[in-house]
Order: sequence, then structure tokens, then C-alpha cells
Amino acid sequence: MYSKFYPHKRYKYTLEFLKEVIPDGSKVLDLGVPNPFSEIMTNEGYVVENTKGEDLDEDFSSVQESDADVVTAFEIFEHLVAPFNILKEIKAKKLVVTVPLRLWFATAYRSKTDPWDRHYHEFEDWQFDWLLEKSGWEIKKTKKWTNPSRPPIAPRPILRHLIPRYYAVYAERKA
Repeated sequence: MYSKFYPHKRYKYTLEFLKEVIPDGSKVLDLGVPNPFSEIMTNEGYVVENTKGEDLDEDFSSVQESDADVVTAFEIFEHLVAPFNILKEIKAKKLVVTVPLRLWFATAYRSKTDPWDRHYHEFEDWQFDWLLEKSGWEIKKTKKWTNPSRPPIAPRPILRHLIPRYYAVYAERKA
């Protein structure tokens, strides 16, 4: 259904997960600058505001001052040195997150041309769950899916076709 409009498998599954847990019309603070997925959320009926490109390891003002119903962070926390800190500061009661899972057969992603486009963390699901729980969140729903890949004709593409790469979590702030 969504693939006609959102050709990326990741966007399709992320949107399906978001719609399962957050009603249309909700006010969303999306961590990160405006991006194709924040535009998709807007087109799907969410009221979306993005952070301004500040260093979320050091500047928590966007989440502290926001009156959003939910905070979303799609492939953001792996770029932070200390995601625990911003997770503690979020004032919204609901959180929807996706992170890339650590793959035993591939090293962490690091761009050779962009010093900001690198992963400080690639999580195992239990590690990310623990991070959320320790920072005051109660996990309500999770989902995993595989990475889009070319036709599997070599060992790594075959493994990427079979082993989940993305992990989505819906959590609520503990009372």
C-alpha cells in the first residue's frame, strides 16, 4: 500500500509501525533536521516539528521546551555519543524510535567523506531496551525488519536479506 508512495522499505515499515502506535493528528517532535521521513509524517496527517540541527549530545533545549505529544527519533541515537542523556530529558510521554541493529558480519557504518555521518553505536535489541528502561521509558511494542538489499548473490547480501537490520520501539514515559 505505501510502497507506491514511499519506495524505501525502511520508510514503509517505519510508517506502518508509527501508525500502529500513534494516531494521525498527533503533535510530533522529530529529532533531527527536516528530512524525507518528516515530510512523509506531515503528509500522513501528523503535525511535525523538527529539531534545528543542534548537537543533541549537548543541547537538550528542543526536547525540554517542546509540547509535542510524542518524540520520534528515526536512525538518530546511533549517531550520538551518549543517547542516555537526551532520553532522560524528553518531556513528551510517548517515544517512537528506530535504530540499526548491530550485525555480526558487518562493521559499524562510517562515512569516508562526512565526519558527522557515522555510527557511534549499533545496538543489539537487548542493549537498546536496557538504555530505554534505564532512562525512564517503558517499552510497549517492538518490531524488526531486514535491510533492503540487491538480489542475494553473495554471502553478505544473503545475510542482509535474512537477518533483521532495523529495530523499532514504541515506549511510554514511566510514571
